[in-house]
Amino acid sequence: MAKKRPPEPPSHSKRSAHVEGDDRSNGSRRRSPGSSEALTEPAVEGGRPERAGLKNKVYLPELARLQIELVKLQEWIRHEGLKVVVVFEGRDAAGKGGVIKTITQSLSPRVCRVVALAAPTEREKTQWYFQRYVAHLPAAGEMVLFDRSWYNRAGVERVMGFCTDEEYREFLRSCPEFERMLMRSGIILVKYWFSVSDAEQERRFQARINDPTKRWKLSPMDVQSRSRWLDYSKAKDEMFAHCDIKQAPWYVVTADNKKRARLNVINHLLELIPYQDLTPEEIELPPRQADTGYVRPPMTDQTFVPEVY
Repeated sequence: MAKKRPPEPPSHSKRSAHVEGDDRSNGSRRRSPGSSEALTEPAVEGGRPERAGLKNKVYLPELARLQIELVKLQEWIRHEGLKVVVVFEGRDAAGKGGVIKTITQSLSPRVCRVVALAAPTEREKTQWYFQRYVAHLPAAGEMVLFDRSWYNRAGVERVMGFCTDEEYREFLRSCPEFERMLMRSGIILVKYWFSVSDAEQERRFQARINDPTKRWKLSPMDVQSRSRWLDYSKAKDEMFAHCDIKQAPWYVVTADNKKRARLNVINHLLELIPYQDLTPEEIELPPRQADTGYVRPPMTDQTFVPEVY
């Protein structure tokens, strides 16, 4: 069977990411898979929705449904040879990692992989700035989730003085064209910025400090980000002014409520990439091979994990 030509990268609208229409006659998904009146948020003064909690009786069934859709998207990406890059940026402790884990939970690591690079080595510092990220871009049939990305230069490197003014200005000039090059090469690029309030970030930082299993998440850079809140805000505004381009806009995620943020991002991602349901048909398990005189070695010849529990 001849492989179909991958579709053009989706056209992003800053006002709405919804794909018009609802054509399911050919199995193609063209709208939200998990829209539910139970998730509707009442409007408040100023036009922003209330950030009420989301109970598990609503969250878990909705998440399960969206994860099934993610599996369908995965199979479509593999079948059509699509190349997808999703960038996750935002404030420290904004919930990026939780969303990434939720997306990958039901997906194959051979199709969907996470890239979370450490600080550049001395050798990497001498390379073209985008070079170490290019090495992790997807091949056909892959989706790559960048947990932080080349936008480090516009954020932490700028605020903490890890790059020169000239390097920073060059990034702002080069980044839009770099991303256009990616999209012209057939990569579908999606960028998410996670926005969290000052009060909620402090609450999450304190929770990490008080929990030994989460304390490792609080890096020295995270601690300093609290004292440089306004500097990071200015850097983010400047980054948006230069890199919020029509071909690859920034999608801002209101992330004070983790459950809502996870559902909203997954739902939005599914809307951006039209796909068809390629769920494999049910498999009938063949009978077990008959025992024809096989003798198992003595149990004492094997080393077992102690049954402590």
